[in-house]
Amino acid sequence: MAAGLACLALQRAFHEQNRGMIMLKLADLIEQHGEELAMLDSIDSGKLVHVTKAFDIKFAADSLRYYGGAADKINGETHKCSGEFQAYTLKEPIGVVGHIIPWNFPTLFFAVKIAPTLAAGCTMIVKPAEQSPLSALYLAHLTKEAGIPDGVINVITGYGPTAGAAITSHMDVDAVSFTGSTEVGKLVMGAAAASNLKTVSLELGGKCPLIVFNDADINMSVQIAWQGGFFNKGEMCVAGSRVYVQEGIYDEFLKKLIENVKDWVIGDPFDPQVHQGPQVDKEQFEKVLRYIEAGKREGATLLTGGKAVGEKGYYIEPTIFTDVKEDLSIAKDEIFGPVICVMKFKTIEEAIEKANNTRYGLAAGILTNDLNVANRVSRSVRAGIIWVNCFFITDLNVPCGGHKMSGFGKDSGLQAMEKYLNVKSVFTPIYNSPWL
Repeated sequence: MAAGLACLALQRAFHEQNRGMIMLKLADLIEQHGEELAMLDSIDSGKLVHVTKAFDIKFAADSLRYYGGAADKINGETHKCSGEFQAYTLKEPIGVVGHIIPWNFPTLFFAVKIAPTLAAGCTMIVKPAEQSPLSALYLAHLTKEAGIPDGVINVITGYGPTAGAAITSHMDVDAVSFTGSTEVGKLVMGAAAASNLKTVSLELGGKCPLIVFNDADINMSVQIAWQGGFFNKGEMCVAGSRVYVQEGIYDEFLKKLIENVKDWVIGDPFDPQVHQGPQVDKEQFEKVLRYIEAGKREGATLLTGGKAVGEKGYYIEPTIFTDVKEDLSIAKDEIFGPVICVMKFKTIEEAIEKANNTRYGLAAGILTNDLNVANRVSRSVRAGIIWVNCFFITDLNVPCGGHKMSGFGKDSGLQAMEKYLNVKSVFTPIYNSPWL
């Protein structure tokens, strides 16, 4: 009870100030300290510094500006009632929110999670992944410099089974947002249900299909497939790790795809000439190599890659498998590393069936010049995001989230802010009104 009252007092204190202006100041500070944040993320998780500065830092700052502009535009509705009453709704802060964020985009996810929560007027606890706590701690310092009152954003470092579990099971936490694996997402839901039935938002794993039709621009398709599988060393929930290519261009596609290997530079993530850094840690490095060995053992053809690079560091070659059956572990499981499977299909019906043959439903890509094909497949594939003739495109105004075992709840767009607002209905009588 005392914790709840303290949080309400903090919400009022933050409301009395201009939340939006403070959030804009925090966005400026993130940009000003982008170099430091990018370096911290690189040290922790092996991300390329120059890419992190260009993408992650910009998206983080833009997130705060987007939701900062929405902070004073939270409105309810009025409703006409059937009798001599009127009603209106209020949108109120849900309360204390727990955010558990992943290690693959630490700064970006910190901002993406706190921005709509701040705009809604909530207080929060942020637990970064144990592999990548440094940028979250630095960002906590920047929030204080921006003028966010003490206690509104609280960063707690620690391991999932201890610090994370404490957040998900705490009786004074009103909502929890988790981004990570499907297995841990289930534990989060269980803890939320067993404690106080806190609301839950989950952005979980993926095994995203990229479907390439015969009429697609083959050079564009090859580049999309390569970046879709190997950007950020494959450590992405939306990685296009299942590539389905129509039989008419399959052989040419493979030939062009492996040509990328010779120009792909693996090495120091601080070097701006490098395309791929190390996996986040030894555990993930060994997990990826085990999946590669399983793929070979189960009968898939290793087209290129498949080995560790050098004797120092957790580097892995870009790895491409062909002759992959749908029931192989490399085709079913989220590997979260630089491994893709390239498979052949004949008809649009077969492509749709194969794309949907997964427990995940986060995203999918469709490459074709036929609008009718694009429309049909977009409506047939069960995924929360569909990219047509592009991949990895995101926009703060567009809600993003998964279907099936990729989770539920949206990040980005105004829908993300709605997760942290409760709707209250208020009824009042109307006396002697000339109309109803």
